[in-house]
Amino acid sequence: MSDFDKLHRVAVVTGGGRGIGKAAAQALSAEGWLVVVSGRTQATLDETVAGLAGPGHAVVVDVSQATDVDMLFAEAVQVFGRIDLLFNNAGISAPAVPIDELSVDTWERLIAVNVTGSFLCARAAFAQMKRQDPGGGRIINNGSVSATTPRPFSAPYTASKHAITGLTKSLALDGRSHNIACGQIDIGNAGTEMVEAMATGVRQANGSVMAEPVMDVDNVGRAVSYMAGLPLNTNVLFMNVMATEMPFVGRG
Repeated sequence: MSDFDKLHRVAVVTGGGRGIGKAAAQALSAEGWLVVVSGRTQATLDETVAGLAGPGHAVVVDVSQATDVDMLFAEAVQVFGRIDLLFNNAGISAPAVPIDELSVDTWERLIAVNVTGSFLCARAAFAQMKRQDPGGGRIINNGSVSATTPRPFSAPYTASKHAITGLTKSLALDGRSHNIACGQIDIGNAGTEMVEAMATGVRQANGSVMAEPVMDVDNVGRAVSYMAGLPLNTNVLFMNVMATEMPFVGRG
């Protein structure tokens, strides 16, 4: 058994107050992880912590702000002693409108959260994983099937998730000498507030509107828990978990 396996494993989950982050926090906790959840709203974070199977801790954070992110990781270490996993999950979407109708403010806010926020969290996790004893850990970035196969009018979100793929590959390479693994989970049609419209109808590439199948978000939590539970000498670089019958394969 490795030193990693002997320790109390500590996970930081951003965007942990609802949806995918909440499901991942619950799945990790059920497997014995000590979980720190972050997000913008104290009440939803408290609900997540209250529903965990084991110890948890909530920190209100705006991941687009470097000072907030530094505070999050410092507090996680103060409470639980180390960080073995970052699920880099926090993200937002933009209105599905033609690019010439999208405001610059909307673009900048999305990039600040989805790209800069993911960078800041990965940066802080990487630094902590390098200096702790024993060293190492894992970063799982929340990408999207849109990173490679966009929907109509999704340029901001697609661009942000394409950037996450680049971040994942770079961290997977740079982490080798520090026992830090990095992978990405690309999710399609998980049943969260962000994809509620899928069940009633969403624009397709041919201009039609069609309802799409949606899967239980708990299945994403289980997938994240699987990736997180692997020994550090093994990595899932990319995983795609999706509603089986969604129009993704063959799209575009």
